[in-house]
Amino acid sequence: MTATANPALDTDRWPDLTDAPSYGIAARIARRLFRSAIGRLPVTVHLAGGAHGPAEEIGQGGPAIHVHRPDEFFARLGRDQLIGFGEAYMTGAWDEGDQGPDALGDFLEVLAARMARLVPPALQSLRAVVTTRLPQTHRGSRSHTRENVAAHYDLSNDLFALFLDPSLSYSSALFTEEERRDPVRIDEQVFVAAQHRKIDRLLDGAGVGPGTRLLEIGTGWGELAIRAAARGAVVRSITLSVEQRALALERVAAAGVADRVRVDLCDYRELLEEPEAAHAYDAVVSVEMIEAVGAQYWSTYFSTLAHVLAPGGRVALQAITMPDDRMRASKDTHTFITKYIFPGGALPSLVAIEEALEGTGLRPVDDLAIGADYALTLQRWDAAFGAAQEKVLALGFDETFCRMWHFYLQYCRAGFAAGYIDDHQLVFTGGGAR
Repeated sequence: MTATANPALDTDRWPDLTDAPSYGIAARIARRLFRSAIGRLPVTVHLAGGAHGPAEEIGQGGPAIHVHRPDEFFARLGRDQLIGFGEAYMTGAWDEGDQGPDALGDFLEVLAARMARLVPPALQSLRAVVTTRLPQTHRGSRSHTRENVAAHYDLSNDLFALFLDPSLSYSSALFTEEERRDPVRIDEQVFVAAQHRKIDRLLDGAGVGPGTRLLEIGTGWGELAIRAAARGAVVRSITLSVEQRALALERVAAAGVADRVRVDLCDYRELLEEPEAAHAYDAVVSVEMIEAVGAQYWSTYFSTLAHVLAPGGRVALQAITMPDDRMRASKDTHTFITKYIFPGGALPSLVAIEEALEGTGLRPVDDLAIGADYALTLQRWDAAFGAAQEKVLALGFDETFCRMWHFYLQYCRAGFAAGYIDDHQLVFTGGGAR
């Protein structure tokens, strides 16, 4: 029997969501495992009645969700695990009801905090057999990286402008202790200041000042390059996003620093092939770009940093990380995020970064964890995105996209709030080609 999906779906845009999988043995197993896991957690799940089970309420009480179409929900979960869990949200098979936008993240946070224990240990050994493997096109090779970057960052500059702050910073802000204790005080002015505080701390860590030759890997929309140039640095910034580069150049010109900022459409690995790039930069800064590198290229990435860094130079990175055991268990797994949000994305662990540094001459000298600040950042982005939904639709995106984006932002917020993932500002000294 085939489970029923949402008939309002645009079948051309969302072909994988149009027909839910059949309710078979995988769905029955998923239902049993889900009920067992949720029954031990401080959450509430309202299951509607369906062809394969009665209406019931499970969980120990706490953040709640409603499963409106359980046959579809368990069929997707059984076939595609966490991808199916997210896809079932996109189709409306389950949701958080009318509790408010943060209710979804509150529920997911409970799951994220117990992620390693949700599946019984005896079944975790079967992970490699039942989970979908990461596609070859998502592994970070030069032949696919540009299209993977474009799939997210070239969606629409106007879309990102609807929910980011005026600095267009698409990474965690850095808040003060007072702001963390009282998030209600984080208005737009405070948020912009927190984004600038994040940028300035990285520039300080890299020693960027008058005359510094700075390389930025991952331009974004240009805010870091602009602030570095305002300090008197000479900046080369590289990106693979055509849309971001175009707007970054406009913003650089509007800031009056076009004579000190160059923005190139360039894969970071091309720097290894440029004779003039060897030891050419006093500082390298890269904000949440390592996540797009791919696990098998982390060593190449750090070798590139060492190759371009001048003697006595410094590198400052901001990197999203996950625990080493979870990284190694999931690094070859295709996930909801890699399928729908960041094709080719892969989060390193701090251990993996240490291993990738071997032989480069780069030495870590500073580490600041700001994962809790990312949870606050994502909360603000999601609220802004929800408030702008009509404008998102006017840009040509549909309601399924809006549901997907809300799930993505709250899914990530939950990960940071639970400590399942973290964000680190890392500073390195040294250098020299491997």
